[in-house]
Amino acid sequence: MIMLGHGMCLPSQATVQNIFLAARDANAIPDISLDPGLATFLSLDSAAALQHQYASLQRGLSETQRATFGVRLQRELGGPRVTHGGVGVVALALSMMLDHVAQQVRGNSSAQAGQSPVMNPSRKLFGIAVSSRIGGIAQNYLRLIPGLANDPDTMAETTEIYDNWLKLELLDHYHRMTNKKRMSSVSMQQWLTGAALHLHMRIHQVRLHSVPFGSAASLRLSYKTAFNRLVQGYTVYLHRNLRETAPSAPAHRTSQSSSPTNRTLSGQMSSNTDRADTFNETTHGNVSGTDESAWQEGLLFIEPGRNVTHGVRHHPCESPAIQQALVTRIINAQDLEDSRGFFLFPKKVFQRLLTQDNTFELDTNYTGRDRL
Repeated sequence: MIMLGHGMCLPSQATVQNIFLAARDANAIPDISLDPGLATFLSLDSAAALQHQYASLQRGLSETQRATFGVRLQRELGGPRVTHGGVGVVALALSMMLDHVAQQVRGNSSAQAGQSPVMNPSRKLFGIAVSSRIGGIAQNYLRLIPGLANDPDTMAETTEIYDNWLKLELLDHYHRMTNKKRMSSVSMQQWLTGAALHLHMRIHQVRLHSVPFGSAASLRLSYKTAFNRLVQGYTVYLHRNLRETAPSAPAHRTSQSSSPTNRTLSGQMSSNTDRADTFNETTHGNVSGTDESAWQEGLLFIEPGRNVTHGVRHHPCESPAIQQALVTRIINAQDLEDSRGFFLFPKKVFQRLLTQDNTFELDTNYTGRDRL
């Protein structure tokens, strides 16, 4: 058996890149980042984003459909205006409702008088399953908001109730991840989504003068600290779980060759000429001349439910270093700075969020019942 030197067990960057790309193309790379839609509507740009969405939906409808769209929105909202309709959780809920009603109108579905159109319980809500406890709480709360937003007292009371439910669930969820070894990519994204929504539920209560400023400020700092700790735990989790196995050639499909043959590590990727991208097959024993179809694919296991086979050939002794490098690549692909920034924005920005007061107004040109 030919022994490999220590230097031979360090993979090339191309090897790591090709395995990473194979996993990415198979949708096996986890995503724990904050959903872009959630980040947009829970920001200072929420009013502009909602108006843009509303105008875009109207442009996509015929004149008759726009009239129907306006009537149904006014029925759902109880009028043409929504207090705080362009900010935070209210804007987020209205965005979901606008999409749902527009889909109804385009599909020519009808809603009975006095019956609120209920948003379809989609499988995912901002990247998390609505069947999860965090997803269920979030969906139920956002579904209630459009009908409550013009009643500040009821809005404040309802938000306080859901604030408490979500707070308890997030605390329990955090404890399970940090102390009960329930860490996973799914649990990370559930916590981040829930924490983002919870913070802005608290911010909206400050706008409604139902909780003091300090309540939202302290919650923001708490979630900033918790997120940093969870990222550290998630990185450790990936190091413990990610495993990579090199492709191999079964002995019964091999044949002797009179001379060594160099092959590229992956027939799926572009060819490279450096040492790490090719290897002399005789270094693996009696495998020179092996038929291409005889090679068994390698395997990348990231976590339960996330694994992919690949044909990127490399020395088996390179797998530990490949595993370490892939963890770094996966963490770098998560947009963690953007997610962390959600809780780290400057104090001036935070104060502006607390004082936002944008009213959402329907286009009354298309809300007359005589146009139906």
